[in-house]
Amino acid sequence: MMAKIYPEKKSLYEKDFALWLATTAEKLKERRFDEVDLYNLVEEIEDIGKGTRRSLESFLQRVLEHLLKVAYWHSERERNLDHWLDEIYNFREEIIPILGDSPSLKPYLEEIFPMVYANAVKKVKARWKFDVPAGCPFTVEQILSLDWTPMEIEDESES
Repeated sequence: MMAKIYPEKKSLYEKDFALWLATTAEKLKERRFDEVDLYNLVEEIEDIGKGTRRSLESFLQRVLEHLLKVAYWHSERERNLDHWLDEIYNFREEIIPILGDSPSLKPYLEEIFPMVYANAVKKVKARWKFDVPAGCPFTVEQILSLDWTPMEIEDESES
């Protein structure tokens, strides 16, 4: 006779994530802390932080890539400038609220800045084949400013 194999009982977290979120929030609001699935709650909170940092890195790299295109890809600038400037604006509009909601990420942004810039340089050199400086010609303040464009770089170098 073969033994019956019963599937392991799945937790609510594994069966229905949205319902798990709602019931966890309800338990917390009602201060029923002893009923909260702490293990999965901690995991989710840590994942939120990691996801926010990854989003910040991604948006920063994308805005840097487009700033580099505007500043240094002269042969394509006339045809693509409006699109690149729109993209720069859009990526900035993604970064600014992240930093607004989590000002403690500003030092993190400055910490990862050299690595993200290096990644942006690698990508533009490999994919679009134009030269850019090894050191970032933009400040963090310029990168985050909705009003600044790298068109001034060319203007400054011509004077």
